[in-house]
Amino acid sequence: MLDVYLFEPVSGSRQNMLLSINTENPQQRLIGKAVDILKDGGIIIYPTDTVYGMGCDLFNKKGIEKIYEIKHRSKKQPLSFICADLKDISRYAHVPNYAYKIMRRLLPGPYTFILEASRLVPKILLPKRKTTGIRIPDNLISLSLARELGHPIISTSAMIEQNEISGDASEIEEKLGRCVDLIIDGGILGTEQSSIVNLVDGIPQVIRAGKGDISSLL
Repeated sequence: MLDVYLFEPVSGSRQNMLLSINTENPQQRLIGKAVDILKDGGIIIYPTDTVYGMGCDLFNKKGIEKIYEIKHRSKKQPLSFICADLKDISRYAHVPNYAYKIMRRLLPGPYTFILEASRLVPKILLPKRKTTGIRIPDNLISLSLARELGHPIISTSAMIEQNEISGDASEIEEKLGRCVDLIIDGGILGTEQSSIVNLVDGIPQVIRAGKGDISSLL
């Protein structure tokens, strides 16, 4: 069933929506609506296997700049992105054999892996660094979005206030509805973010212990 709530447009003729998508069997027609917004340069909030994420097309520089602006975030702070599968990751990062084995075992899942970026990663995401954060969340909605778009989607938490994340799409709409172009309601989520693991130097280095189990990496 589709629940769409229209509220004041941000700009132009586009209207913002709170869009409910089936978490177990995402309706392709609705995924297509969301992807059309991404292709049009829009910013969406969408569910992952951890928290609600805020994102845009990986190759939309204006969208990325807008996300930094919404979150009051320095461009020196990295933004990660979602890939559809491991094959997709290999296009956007250099993946050593040991790193591939770890990711094959743990993905899809609540992890962000830091890898050496390939030339396909936009330079705006690589200020003074050659590494990037990549996710394959265990969430059919976010994976469907990346597959339908055909390339990765920026993924940063939909932070409501400083150090506060909501797992309720309706609450996110109240706080951020006028800042973005679409909010996908994927149910009530938790507030624990992904575990961040650096795989660049040959030995896994846990940067942040989050939802993903890191015991096998220590």
